[in-house]
Amino acid sequence: MKLFVAGLGTETNSFADLPTRLADFERYVLVRPGTPTREATEYTALLWAARQPHPGREVIAGTFAHACPGGITERTTWERLRDEILAQLRAAGPVDAVALAMHGAMIAEGCEDCEGALLEGVREIVGPEVPVGLLLDLHCHLTARMLELATLIVTFKEYPHTDYLERAQDLLALIEGTAAGRIHPHMSVFDCHMIDALHTTREPMRGFMAKVRDLEQRPGILSISIIHSFPWGDVPELGAHVLVITDDRPAEGARLAAALGQELFSFRGRASAPGCSLEAALALAKTVDCPPPLIIADTADNPGGGAPGDATYCLAGALAQGLRHTCLGPLHDPEIVQAAFAAGEGATIEGQLGGKLGAFSGDPVSFRGQVLGLRRAAQQTLAGMPAPMGDTAALRIDGIDVVVTAGRCQALSPDLFRVVGIEPAKAHVVIVKSSHHFYDGFAPLAREVIYAEPPGLLNPNSLARAYTRLGSRRLWPIHAIDERELDRQGS
Repeated sequence: MKLFVAGLGTETNSFADLPTRLADFERYVLVRPGTPTREATEYTALLWAARQPHPGREVIAGTFAHACPGGITERTTWERLRDEILAQLRAAGPVDAVALAMHGAMIAEGCEDCEGALLEGVREIVGPEVPVGLLLDLHCHLTARMLELATLIVTFKEYPHTDYLERAQDLLALIEGTAAGRIHPHMSVFDCHMIDALHTTREPMRGFMAKVRDLEQRPGILSISIIHSFPWGDVPELGAHVLVITDDRPAEGARLAAALGQELFSFRGRASAPGCSLEAALALAKTVDCPPPLIIADTADNPGGGAPGDATYCLAGALAQGLRHTCLGPLHDPEIVQAAFAAGEGATIEGQLGGKLGAFSGDPVSFRGQVLGLRRAAQQTLAGMPAPMGDTAALRIDGIDVVVTAGRCQALSPDLFRVVGIEPAKAHVVIVKSSHHFYDGFAPLAREVIYAEPPGLLNPNSLARAYTRLGSRRLWPIHAIDERELDRQGS
């Protein structure tokens, strides 16, 4: 089987001021044909899995490009990367199947459904019969165009995304089975009419996902994806969905999707850890006088959701409270990183830290601090695989150890601190910029994990966002939808 694989994606925050440019892909992930792929990162898992030895598989690899979440992608960047992949597919000649790793929530200037648009280009080249599969983040938007043009779609199951390699392998197995004629996928979808944070690390989602995996073992059920959607993407298809792929059993797939979708809807408002104010989080932090640390998540300035990553509300609050034995990161400030490298480890530097990228960043913090550690092209890990941070410096500012990065990134694991010589397990308080991806790495270290809601771009209150593209679409909690209305919507 001749298989073409490629990837293009980013998670677009419609309300972010930071445009996504080609340089953002170059800084994060841009793997072109001929580049060795040693690890299966979240963004190259499909490429890595496809290149594993497999009888009868010939892999033609195109470009894999992924940028840190941010604002709308510039038209020239989107069109350049799209056209690059389509040209590679065209040059490959006739193929038996196509597998694409995208995000599912990428918006560019003039194109609010980049996944659907790329699929259109693929179909123009390969025709309607060649199987085309999509591997997506579960924080995607499921559009009608994607469902029409893809043969099958598989999303990650876990949040945090610790299962990306398994899902890449699932997609390849289904694509190859389809190309060989062993299976005949049919996709059934249920629209849950809600937006919510759904943490699969806690109940009720943990048990729900175990049920989903059990259901996938039934004869004729090929795949089940629970699509959370991305609340900061202003698109008509916003909202959670359930996608069931059967082996040509449309009626059974529709019934199962509806049953799972109604159950998922019943979890609304209780499928994530409760949030608290920054003031309450810092007051609790003041009471901690020894390890293990209290973990505080700065959910509002999470670069993994398109936030600038340089908001200073948590740092300024921690300094005002006089916290000690505290570490915080990552805080994005390339200017301060450059100054730290110029000064060297052990030196004392001063300046204005953070608060530089926009209205959601707060005010810069005036500081004088010691350079504790430096690392060029630093990396942390997710599910044991590397994720880039860029050049990174650790600064000690009035008893608080701050990890400052040249690249925009969220906290994924304790490696964030360890790469620059800080051991978070010995701290009293650890403050991380992340909504939930930090959890698997940091929870084992913690006495308690709390989710703070300081000012910032990723305001957890859905009602505070000014959606303009929903039209007549009704979504909980923007609208007071109950089970009866959901039943009517689905009928």
